[in-house]
Amino acid sequence: MKFSHIKKTGVVVLTVLIFISTTAYRNDYFEIAKQIEIFTTLFKEINMNYVDETNPAKLMQEGLRHMLEGLDPYTTYLSEQDVESARMNRGAAYVGIGATVKESDKKLIVVEVFEGLPADEKGIKAGDEIIKIDGNEVAELEGVAQEFLNGKKNTNVSLLILSNGSIKTVVVKREGIEPKAVPTAKILADGVGYIALDRFSKTASREVENALKVLIIDEAKGVILDLRNNPGGLLQEAVKIVNLFVQKGQLVVSTKSNIAAYNQEFRTTKQPLSLEIPLVILINEKSASASEIVAGALQDLDRAVVLGTRSFGKGLVQRPKPMPYGGQLKVTISRYYTPSGRCIQALDYRNRGEDGKASRYQEINYKAFQTQNGRTVFDGGGVSPDVLGEKKESSTFINRLIKSAVVFNYVNNYYHNNSLDDIKDFKLSKSDFNQFKKRCYGSQGFLKDETITYLNGFSSIIKDAGLAGLDDKLKELNGVLNKSKVELMDHHKEEIIYVLEKEIVRRFYYRKGMYEYYLLKNEDVITAQRLLNNIEAYLSILK
Repeated sequence: MKFSHIKKTGVVVLTVLIFISTTAYRNDYFEIAKQIEIFTTLFKEINMNYVDETNPAKLMQEGLRHMLEGLDPYTTYLSEQDVESARMNRGAAYVGIGATVKESDKKLIVVEVFEGLPADEKGIKAGDEIIKIDGNEVAELEGVAQEFLNGKKNTNVSLLILSNGSIKTVVVKREGIEPKAVPTAKILADGVGYIALDRFSKTASREVENALKVLIIDEAKGVILDLRNNPGGLLQEAVKIVNLFVQKGQLVVSTKSNIAAYNQEFRTTKQPLSLEIPLVILINEKSASASEIVAGALQDLDRAVVLGTRSFGKGLVQRPKPMPYGGQLKVTISRYYTPSGRCIQALDYRNRGEDGKASRYQEINYKAFQTQNGRTVFDGGGVSPDVLGEKKESSTFINRLIKSAVVFNYVNNYYHNNSLDDIKDFKLSKSDFNQFKKRCYGSQGFLKDETITYLNGFSSIIKDAGLAGLDDKLKELNGVLNKSKVELMDHHKEEIIYVLEKEIVRRFYYRKGMYEYYLLKNEDVITAQRLLNNIEAYLSILK
């Protein structure tokens, strides 16, 4: 009797749950169908009745772009042409020349050349402008110049290049050799091992493993794994790198979604290379995605001390979905979580400010989690270091100046007019810094940045309103702004010189040289060395 009652109750509950879930699904389905009907009707009416002739494809692309912008910057739609271009660029048979280029204002500029690859062997340098590709004018290839530059493996491409004022033609073979993921790995003078990893490519874990084996053979006291400025890459490579230091079967990262099928766990699958060697991970605000998975996992498992500044905070996972007529939707399906349960996403795209920009999670709302040894760590975006590294506070103006073309152009000019025989003795002089400032004063980026744009806009509003007598005041304010910029440059002189020196070293000695410069001049590396030379201090952080 009792069992029968329980059985009947269970059936009723199950029926109610099925009804609720089915009703919820039907309500969602109805709402989707309703909005689709509104959209298609609106789209049809605009194209049939608008006063001027419309371009349906362009109108749709604009509509899709604005719709997806309301979600996050990683959810994007690719047209059939975009999909084909991406497919060829990713394909093993479709390769480049061993250089990074940037297309802007109908120009194709070489941004970086990788040591020992075809472009480097043919004497192509960063700062060179590619004018023609196989006889095709780059200015006429707007938006597709990169596709002409890349091509089938082992084919040649003829380039007309403007380099330091001279025009030359070079024929480069597309060999399909990828840049190294580990630009440098070595034993430092104090016996500490150093591995720089600047990308999570398909060879990343193998390169780190090979470097680590050599360091272990050389009896390194400990290892510094430098993930600063590493934007991420392949998730599986991140898991394999963590696996070098932790046991088989260990959870490294999980993904969670409101769709059960997208909930996944990624665990180590092999025996580690070393469970004992002391490890320090270097991160900064440009360490993202796979870099954060490695740093976050090794921190949660108390296998490494993380040193530096809070990482970028890219914790969203995307998956491609096929669309009609060959298109593709790359849609965010879940979030990354470290072994302790922390989400590393920094920006909350569900809550935006009045300007439409996503807001960062506030420190007051950070949640506490426990590492394997019971240490307290927090979420809130990115990975927060165990040991805070060198952090130089900069103004928005200085940050923009550092990223601007004026730095790139100054470095190019220095490279073509100077020599650099020894990184250890390299130091920009006061005269060099003054020359850089003069270049800044003469650049549009310095004189016409966002502050001046707003000021000019305000001036136009004043004039349109018919208000008079403010011209002299606005000119005076313009002068005050530019004077303030000069003062900011002097105030942040050391930071600017550091950036210039680093980029100049990279021109002469490629990425490997840049990391050699880090080893000589960077406080975070020096702090990591001190920590690994004091094992008691190292272990005390992990307890």
